[in-house]
Amino acid sequence: MAFSALLLLGLGGGVIGFLLSVLGAGGSILLLPLLVSGAALPTREAVPLSLLVVMLLALANLGPYIRRGQFALRPALILGVPALAGSWLGGSWVKAGLIPEAVQLGVFSAAALVASWLLTRGESRGSAAKSRPVLLAIQGILVGLLTGIAGVGGGFAIVPALVLLAGLPMQLASGTSLLLIAVNALMAFGALGHWPAQHLPLMLPLLAGGAVGAVVGQRLAPHLSDRRLRQGFSILLIGSALMIGLEAWQRQPKELRDEQAHREAPTLVSRTHSHRS
Repeated sequence: MAFSALLLLGLGGGVIGFLLSVLGAGGSILLLPLLVSGAALPTREAVPLSLLVVMLLALANLGPYIRRGQFALRPALILGVPALAGSWLGGSWVKAGLIPEAVQLGVFSAAALVASWLLTRGESRGSAAKSRPVLLAIQGILVGLLTGIAGVGGGFAIVPALVLLAGLPMQLASGTSLLLIAVNALMAFGALGHWPAQHLPLMLPLLAGGAVGAVVGQRLAPHLSDRRLRQGFSILLIGSALMIGLEAWQRQPKELRDEQAHREAPTLVSRTHSHRS
């Protein structure tokens, strides 16, 4: 792979590690655009690779939150158990070929736009929010489906859900989100059942960049404005949504042609056999 592509992956990993360390969410949604558009991988290879990197980076950023006791068990279970079921279901649909590549990319694009909106909402209202376990569980299922289908951790939706529906303060929601992201990604990866062996070397620049970004983020976090970070990340998400949406549009005609050729093949064989008879 060209040096420029490796550099892009390293820089992207740095941004992802930085965002996960300061927000506890959001950065992993940039992985799919990096792998699909930056590294030119097919979605079938990009999704499991994305899940592996998401899981490892989330675990790497979880340590400081665990040491500070910033983890809420009950909301984690209410949201996390349904999310695991959704992850397995979404990954199984992809494995069975029920979700075409263009649909996977379209789901991602829509999720990125929703994330952009969620991350610019006033999370400060969460301190006065009442716990809503039923809505939290439903959110968990949706996050899990998104993880299994599009290969993202879902933290951009988990954190607002924990703040707005469980009434958790931001730091507590961020720490809880990181553990849920890691477990959710592992479940979806298991459901996909595809080990992207050929492209595992691409993890090196992503993880190296992510480690540097995490260290920088942990040092700068106390001095950064949460509001400004979310606004900047929201702009990145809109760009990612547009980029992946374009990719989905470009790949759709090829899929339709392949499907049509597959349907016509038996007819052609039948006509050839009839002619020979």
